[in-house]
Amino acid sequence: MRDPAPPYRGEGPHALWHVSEEPEIRSFTPHRAPTSSEDEPLVWAIDTRHLPLYWFPRDCPRGTFWAGPNTNDADVVRFLGDRSRRVHAVEPPWDERMRKATLHLYRLPEITFEPYEPAGGYWISRVSVEPIEVLTVDDPTSLHERAGIELRVVPRLLDAWQEVIASTLEFSGIRLANARD
Repeated sequence: MRDPAPPYRGEGPHALWHVSEEPEIRSFTPHRAPTSSEDEPLVWAIDTRHLPLYWFPRDCPRGTFWAGPNTNDADVVRFLGDRSRRVHAVEPPWDERMRKATLHLYRLPEITFEPYEPAGGYWISRVSVEPIEVLTVDDPTSLHERAGIELRVVPRLLDAWQEVIASTLEFSGIRLANARD
């Protein structure tokens, strides 16, 4: 398991979340996601520390990275500039799509969730859950700005991604199959 991402400005207390572009989800029911490596039907959540990994439209390919305890100084200089920074990389036209996106952040009750050990920050429930509250965000780029997380636009995400995963950085890639070939 990778080291957790560093804190971000305005992070707030630990909570569990589900992010969607759907505005009125009343209940989350266990199901097997097509992209999941798990065969069991589950409800997935992400914790507050890792919530920024989902400040994107659902299908947006993104590569996120930060320094961990084993990241060397050369990689910090090359990719981050500062050991405390987080970077989220996307390619055009996703940066413009983000400015027009509306996201709904559903806070979920923690009682039935357990940590998903293979990936830090993820939590699973085997039973249906109803959201406690929902926050609506227009323009997810503004979340990045307020949190002090760089939203970096790169010409070709997969090229940049190959450099990141060959480095000593900690990283998470989501929806990379949707990136340009």
